[in-house]
Amino acid sequence: MRNTLLPIPPRRLETLRQFLDPVICQVEIPEYIAADPVAFMYRFDDKEDRNLAGFLAALMAWGRRDIVLAKTANLLDRFGTGPTNFIGNMTPTDEQRLEGFRHRTFKAHDIWWLLQALSRILRDYGSFERFWLDCHLADRVSGQRHLLTEFHNRFFALIPEAPVRVKKHLASPEKNSSCKRLWLFLRWTIRRDSCVDPGTMTFMPASELMIPLDVHVARYARMFGLLTRPANDWKAVAELTARLQLMDPADPAKYDYALFGIGIHGMAIPDEFIINAVR
Repeated sequence: MRNTLLPIPPRRLETLRQFLDPVICQVEIPEYIAADPVAFMYRFDDKEDRNLAGFLAALMAWGRRDIVLAKTANLLDRFGTGPTNFIGNMTPTDEQRLEGFRHRTFKAHDIWWLLQALSRILRDYGSFERFWLDCHLADRVSGQRHLLTEFHNRFFALIPEAPVRVKKHLASPEKNSSCKRLWLFLRWTIRRDSCVDPGTMTFMPASELMIPLDVHVARYARMFGLLTRPANDWKAVAELTARLQLMDPADPAKYDYALFGIGIHGMAIPDEFIINAVR
């Protein structure tokens, strides 16, 4: 990638939108679900179960999709019941259920601490969405921090005794992370009227979603001139989302399907849309 990437001229955004919107229609279809971690939300009918399963699936969404699906299935199967019942009624002996679990840098003990935080959320807030709502309201009132920073800090305040290493499993804008997995979870739960995203929470509008930035999305975003920052970090997420909002202010995160789908489906890109030649 060259040092300087060119941005798409604003006048060409509408033409690009007309190209990308049909791609979304090809990718965002019910058949997408089975091979994606969002499928674990559809295992359950209860909204709380869906939210907790989705959160854990999003945290596991790191690496090859087949491995992610296998590891998430293994984790949820260890509960022996729905996530809400297991997490809400955990006892110290339940940690044994996680013995031997490992995924990337996740170890069984890390998962146990994250589950303890979720258990305290259910106890203190009544639901996972209520916890997100309180984080959102606090962010709005203070205006000093981002929703995901508020979420990160409040989440770990519930388990102050947890080892420091556990904190690295939840990203934060304060660390300039793209927070890809958290935005993926929020895309699943906030977007409504989607045949893929379950839309189980209403604490914020879809217009406030930011793009779940992975290497595939970033590559095509740079090719189209939607992203000029070379690093896949928080500033890149902000830059890309700002341009996507110009194409659809109400639902910018839907373009995750287009930018991701072009790569996985090997779709041809007309030369007129290529602003930057990137690998």
